[in-house]
Amino acid sequence: MFTSGLQHVAAMYAGVVAPPMIVGPAVGLSAKETAFLMGASLFTAGIATLLQTLGFWRIGARLPFVNGVSFAGVTPMIAIGKDRGHDGIAVIFGAIIVAGLLGFVLAPYFCKLVRFFPPVVTGTVITLIGVSLLPVAFNWSQGGNATADDYGSTTNITMAAVTLVIVLALRKLLRGFLQQIAILLGLVVGTLIAVPAGITDFGALGDADGLVPVAASVIALVPLPVLGGAGIVLFGSVAASGIQTLATAALEKGENALIVAAAVGVGLIPIAAPGFYHAFPEDLLVVLDSGISTGCVVAIVLNLAFNHWGRTPDVPSDPEAVDSEQPKDPMAVPVAH
Repeated sequence: MFTSGLQHVAAMYAGVVAPPMIVGPAVGLSAKETAFLMGASLFTAGIATLLQTLGFWRIGARLPFVNGVSFAGVTPMIAIGKDRGHDGIAVIFGAIIVAGLLGFVLAPYFCKLVRFFPPVVTGTVITLIGVSLLPVAFNWSQGGNATADDYGSTTNITMAAVTLVIVLALRKLLRGFLQQIAILLGLVVGTLIAVPAGITDFGALGDADGLVPVAASVIALVPLPVLGGAGIVLFGSVAASGIQTLATAALEKGENALIVAAAVGVGLIPIAAPGFYHAFPEDLLVVLDSGISTGCVVAIVLNLAFNHWGRTPDVPSDPEAVDSEQPKDPMAVPVAH
């Protein structure tokens, strides 16, 4: 049980600490504060895992799986917290509490809404999540701080490229559990290579406090260029997962391809043209500056418009045509068309 549990922890570790590692610097947190945020993420993921696994009242699936952190909220959280200084993280926490309460209330009824989220919608949103996060990995690969003298230096970009190659090689050469944690292993190897290059900061580990903050600070040792190289694979994998989902969306039928085209196009606006909505009210920018949010809204609305509202069943105009297509064998079971 210990080794199996260790496998789960190792496999989920990078995914749990990556979102707070993105959000922290984006809202102006220091390295120590970001490490503390990652520790809070790990601690909360543990509580959620216990609730899901053991269950409480009507809460929890009572199945043995680890509850991680979703990347879906990263871009909206950054949009909520940016330009607010240290108050930004407090506003984000408030938004999460409200969203969590709403989610808790809606959970019993959500099964009735699932039909409005077919692969054409979910695949589009997942793809936009990955694409929206890729610029973060590109920024990390350059050093993370645009005002630093070494931002975009050949050393930083080379370190990111080396890490990327290491992760890809490990995924190709390893098997089983080790293959599943190739990104985590790539971060370790990349960090070790970065030490002699002088781009590894041990300050966050030295300042960390009694078990969880230290565990979170370990990942803070990873230089941003190393994290950027691994992030390209990690976030690219999210986008690839969305594309896989879209492959099952029957894009050749109806207007599904148009739904994807419009939703992805609108969702890419904040990424390709960050100042596109600069004239809109600040409160609206929380939604509009997130390609995930805008793309999701467009995908849901268009799916309702084309695939639900005013839709009539496909019934042949000639009833005799149905009879003519039935099997001639009197013992055969009729098939409805």
